[in-house]
Amino acid sequence: MLQKSDNLQSIKSFRLVKFFTFSSLIIMFAATITISALNAHWVRNILLEKSKEYAALLVENLNHQIISRFMLPVLVRSGEIRLREKEQFLLMDKVIRSTLHSFNVEMVTLYDEHNIISYSFDPTKIGQKNAGGVHYEKAMKKQVTSRLIQQGSFLELLFWFPQETKIITFAPLRVKNHVSGVVEIIRDVSDDYKKIFRLQGLIVGSCFIIMGILFLVLRFVVKHGEKIIEQRAEERLKLEKKLRYAEHLSAIGEMTAGISHEIRNPLGIIKSSAQLLKKKMEKVDAKSSIPDIIVEESGRLDNIITDFLDFAKPKIPDLHPCRIEKIIEKNIAFLAPQIEDHNFTINTEISKHLPQIMADSAMLHQAFLNIFINAFQSMENNGCITIRTKVDSGNIVINFIDTGQGISKAVLKKIWAPFFTTKSTGTGLGLGIVKNMIEAHSGTISITNTKTRGANVEIRLPIQEI
Repeated sequence: MLQKSDNLQSIKSFRLVKFFTFSSLIIMFAATITISALNAHWVRNILLEKSKEYAALLVENLNHQIISRFMLPVLVRSGEIRLREKEQFLLMDKVIRSTLHSFNVEMVTLYDEHNIISYSFDPTKIGQKNAGGVHYEKAMKKQVTSRLIQQGSFLELLFWFPQETKIITFAPLRVKNHVSGVVEIIRDVSDDYKKIFRLQGLIVGSCFIIMGILFLVLRFVVKHGEKIIEQRAEERLKLEKKLRYAEHLSAIGEMTAGISHEIRNPLGIIKSSAQLLKKKMEKVDAKSSIPDIIVEESGRLDNIITDFLDFAKPKIPDLHPCRIEKIIEKNIAFLAPQIEDHNFTINTEISKHLPQIMADSAMLHQAFLNIFINAFQSMENNGCITIRTKVDSGNIVINFIDTGQGISKAVLKKIWAPFFTTKSTGTGLGLGIVKNMIEAHSGTISITNTKTRGANVEIRLPIQEI
């Protein structure tokens, strides 16, 4: 019970480690996603600040170009600025477009001192009044302002991936220290934001892949660890069962050896006295069967004691080269009278070129003999026994298949228990002795029911180099 408790405790400890490991993996994944999102947000903010600075520099350059290439030449030539005149408008348009060429500027709008649009890439806006709003007022106070405009669906805006991203900058047009107007520049930075989103997607995707790989590896390790723990637990339980069984057999062996020794000596005296009594009774009463009964029962009791000793103290096999098919033939020849009396049929399916094995032929003969006798007892007249042999994975496999009634599940569970028998006579040690003999050859024996009817006794004996 203590060992079983230790096994359960080790399994619980492993499950606790597994729980903490998976929890840590989930926390690491969530933290990685959060960090990647924060990094992407930080990069977006940097992009916005850099875009504002870039727009301010662009406006400053545009302001310089308008003064040097438009205002001064027009004032010298015409004395005043009138953008309504086609010539001045075309010159202003030329200066602005040449200055902002290749700078990805979508819209430029100029406001005069009275908040009236005097120039725009969109001709429909020219002449509109009070269109600048708050940002115009700030620009007139010599402040440069920028704001971000994003357009897209709800999900696109939620995940910071809008269809369009634009920066609108208002800046004053200065002539020395005097603000003569306001310029509005709209730049499209959608491509830059899409690059950031791709970077964020790459980071998140990489995290998914890495964490997925870690999860699979961890799952494999955990499953493998669970299997190892379960196998070790099963092995420990089997070893405990074998140990208890061995202790049980040891106690039985010691008891049987002592009792058998004490019984066998007086039993021999009884048997010899009965034989002597029989000789004397022949002179007085030749028909008396009492001495014969005493001798017969003494012999039967001696056989029982022999079974006890064979089970309690199995013999060490005398290994020498032998052939399984020869041992089976010897068994069949020995049992020929019984086979003939009950009209049994023996079918042999012996594989050709079976290798020799190192075994005790006399011990295997006795083991096979017990199997044959059990099969005979389970069958009625005209029954059939099929014997098959083959080589499989370095073992010789022998199957004894009978056409008896088979074995119930309840009996199969107890079939190897000492002293268990379903017969009215016998010690219940026959199969136990056979099992000991097979295991003494490093082999295994199993008993199952066939699909139709009857039992199948399978013996596997290892093929050793001779």
